Amino acid sequence: MLEGCVPWPRELADRYRAAGHWRGEPLGALLRAAPHTHGPRTALVAGQDRWTYAELDEQADRVAAGLRQQGIRPGERVVVHLPNVPELVVLCFALFRLGALPVFALPAHRRTEVDYLCRASDAVAYIVPDVAGGFDHRALAAQVRAELPALRTVVVVGDPGHADGLLRYADLTETQPVELPEPDPTDVALFLLSGGTTGVPKLIPRTHDDYWYNIRLSAANAGLDSDTVYLAVLPVAHNYALACPGVLGTLSVGGRVVLCPNGSPDEAFPLIAAERVTVTGLVPPLGLIWADAVANRSADLSSLRLVQVGGSHVTPEAARRMSAALGCRLQQSFGMAEGLLSQSRLDDPEDLLLTAQGKPLSPDDEIRIVDHDDHPVPDGETGELLVRGPYTFRGYYRAPDHNARAFTDDGFFRTGDLARRLPTGHLVITGRRKDVINRGGEKVSAEEVENHVLAHPAVAQAALVAMPDPLLGERSCLFVVPRGEAPRLGQLTSFLRERGIAAYKLPDRLRVLDTLPQTAVGKVDKARLREEATKPPARAARTVGARP
Repeated sequence: MLEGCVPWPRELADRYRAAGHWRGEPLGALLRAAPHTHGPRTALVAGQDRWTYAELDEQADRVAAGLRQQGIRPGERVVVHLPNVPELVVLCFALFRLGALPVFALPAHRRTEVDYLCRASDAVAYIVPDVAGGFDHRALAAQVRAELPALRTVVVVGDPGHADGLLRYADLTETQPVELPEPDPTDVALFLLSGGTTGVPKLIPRTHDDYWYNIRLSAANAGLDSDTVYLAVLPVAHNYALACPGVLGTLSVGGRVVLCPNGSPDEAFPLIAAERVTVTGLVPPLGLIWADAVANRSADLSSLRLVQVGGSHVTPEAARRMSAALGCRLQQSFGMAEGLLSQSRLDDPEDLLLTAQGKPLSPDDEIRIVDHDDHPVPDGETGELLVRGPYTFRGYYRAPDHNARAFTDDGFFRTGDLARRLPTGHLVITGRRKDVINRGGEKVSAEEVENHVLAHPAVAQAALVAMPDPLLGERSCLFVVPRGEAPRLGQLTSFLRERGIAAYKLPDRLRVLDTLPQTAVGKVDKARLREEATKPPARAARTVGARP
């Protein structure tokens, strides 16, 4: 395996192969077989442009040959920094076939993150759009390349402008395909990014074998087939929209992928109606925006049969609101770029669909829920979720010190998520370890309070965070996005008391925002909210009340 990556122990690798989880197929084969079965079928839609499976396959071969002609070799890293455009999909397969390793930067990333990703991965190439979202990525690429001599190649999708040495992506597509040796399926195929909200992301190596398994499992669990029309509204560079089952899962079964530039109802709803979209994936904040928007728009969403909600924990109240408004099956999807996927089954009863985050997808997912001393807790009790399995990685790239803290001695990954396991095997995610507020020794679960607050008719979105307090250590600050007129703190605390919540769990301060800040992958950015909670009211959000 690539130097700096941690392999699976031989006994586990042998077990996963014997079980048929790892099939020895490189990811480039996912599309390679499709043209023979689905060649003339539409594979990809973006605006007015459409690509068949045969065209997508040929483009991937041409771009792989073009990258090789530029001197990019198997095992070398390429930072791919593109929005939801067809070229991103083509590049996935081109790099898989070449054996070079894509490092997927997110559209919202800028110089700090890109510089880090290039340095941490020793990238030899960087691929950008010309302008996206009003931001000129060519200028960013020129800055980064000037500081990193190892970055030999910069490719621009679109107009490279007047900067020296920037290559046109279109030139790669004009290269004649060449026969390339297939990469070793046991080796790394791509790098994903950790989803933390503080500091720079860590690099997560995923192999051909384990990621193929990830794709097959999630595609089957969502019931994808050749009639599936998947709308990609979240960044395809993120694991959730890429392969859970996302774009790769849809293409693996011969379905059609529709790329959406962003998830706003104004962009997404017309595409759902025009393309008869059947499946999509949302994060909870976006799902609530869609639920609120349905009543004010006449778009036809009747083709939707399944909406996945994941990327961050969705509360029962939010799930109930989305399911009722969108009028289709909801599937909870709890997962991580590091591996584990726990998703609702299509035949789960309604109560479990709304309150639990599904079951782990593989029979060889090993789950432990432990206390602070790593002792297992009984089913029904909350503890930290640990996992080991055939598509859960064994270590961050070139991070031995961090890996020593992130894994147990026997290879279980410490997710940092708090969970409890039901007798059915379903997992209920109750928050992150850092989302527990220690208020004078009393522990307050942010998720629990948020779920109660979301039941208030004046609240559209809610997030509870800790703020330092000299007496109690921590107090709680509640941020809300209102529906119309904002509620006052007294109104909310009275409402929460009526719902039977303990007094120590009541929010200490309320601030109102027009929107909740989000991370690059669409999660509520609680790190920023914690920072805002420490600022005087005039410098942060409106303060609508505080209790002594």
